[in-house]
Amino acid sequence: MNSPLRFNEALLIAGRAFQPFQCVAWTAPDGTGELSLTVIDRTNTRLLGRTLLSSSIYSDPDQLACELKKSREELSQQGYDLEPWQMPE
Repeated sequence: MNSPLRFNEALLIAGRAFQPFQCVAWTAPDGTGELSLTVIDRTNTRLLGRTLLSSSIYSDPDQLACELKKSREELSQQGYDLEPWQMPE
């Protein structure tokens, strides 16, 4: 995947990256175009992790993959078991 990602594509990819947990995403209200990703447990009661991505990161497939992998690794180090995942091609 070499073409720039659209916002909705980045959201779908991020949502799948953190299964079996839930990834909630929204843009910052200040209009900067930043994307906030929050990973929560399935009961919506426990925050597991949060990442803020600029539009230049989430629109670039390679940079998005790198950031998602780092976030997944942080969760794994905290003891959370994630399903296998790889960046779609």
